Amino acid sequence: MPRMLIAGNWKMNGLSADGTALARDLAERYRGAGGPGFDLLVCPPATLIAPVGHVLGDSGVMLGGQDCHAEPKGAHTGDISAEMLADLGCGHVIVGHSERRQDHAEGDATVKAKAGAAHRAGLTAIVCIGETEEERDAGKALAVCASQLAGSLPEGATATNTVIAYEPVWAIGTGRTPTVGDVAEMHAHIRRELEGRISDPAVVRLLYGGSVKPGNAAELLGVDHVNGALVGGASLKADDFWAIAEAAG
Repeated sequence: MPRMLIAGNWKMNGLSADGTALARDLAERYRGAGGPGFDLLVCPPATLIAPVGHVLGDSGVMLGGQDCHAEPKGAHTGDISAEMLADLGCGHVIVGHSERRQDHAEGDATVKAKAGAAHRAGLTAIVCIGETEEERDAGKALAVCASQLAGSLPEGATATNTVIAYEPVWAIGTGRTPTVGDVAEMHAHIRRELEGRISDPAVVRLLYGGSVKPGNAAELLGVDHVNGALVGGASLKADDFWAIAEAAG
């Protein structure tokens, strides 16, 4: 089984004081755990990457970005390249999050290009896929996610440089979660779809994301083919995020 990865997506939250305080708290907990059986990753907004990275230091808590541009540099005002993230000490970057797909009209081709850019810069790409409520109600959830997966994975994707995050769009920030059966079905489906698309598909880490909280973490993380979580709102509270991580063992 792949080692569990608990990733926190802070989204557009946090100023310098509270962001560094949260990072310091998590770093101290991770150090104090004495080699826990899970990997911990935080993805702060771009403004906080450098100060959070400084606070995390050698704690073992990993640092990531929330998005990157496909190009290494150029006339792209407001964007940040994968190389810039790597230069700040990031080891991961989220690409294709549903909020990027919806709010910025990013399609699979754009996500694929960004994941390829992450690989180019030596980063692990966390590639997000997931269906809307309408697509699930129409019985299209499996087909939608398979299509997104096929369109979003770049050539050269491996279990080392790629993580897949399944995030049902209708569960993000709503407090709703799929049933354990739904999660099991989708993660098994994703694992099968990875065959022939990525090397070592059996050990690719598959994360679940969508209203993960301390009360449901153990149940969700115990599902077959769930190798961690992509946590949104709960990652902004040290107690909640750490409780979710501890549920991973």
